[in-house]
Amino acid sequence: QVQLVESGGGLVQAGGSLTVSCAASGRTFLIATMGWFRQAPGKDREFVAAITWDGTKTSYIESVKGRFTISRDNAKNTVYLQMNSLKPEDTAVYYCGADRSSTYLLPTTPGRYNYWGQGTQVTVSS
Repeated sequence: QVQLVESGGGLVQAGGSLTVSCAASGRTFLIATMGWFRQAPGKDREFVAAITWDGTKTSYIESVKGRFTISRDNAKNTVYLQMNSLKPEDTAVYYCGADRSSTYLLPTTPGRYNYWGQGTQVTVSS
């Protein structure tokens, strides 16, 4: 199995920056694409960004393009989400997911991911 642990969430003012991390452990050789999702109270889990196993391809939801950057360090089994120019509407619990089959695909639906972390809260104050 694969275990994912997110960290780095917190409270930040609008316009500020924050980086959340997701460290994988266990059978990490199973991991291909990794993605970040977020879920605000009363809303469905929403795709934010994804990155292929080799880091050559990325995908973002339209509302974060130009503000968020996803990256990964396979030597550390860690994926990052750098968030700049944060807005109150970015407030949510951020989850990372790992897909074991989509080598060069970037799934945007939660059901395509096999493993999930417990989430980290990001709160952006206005």
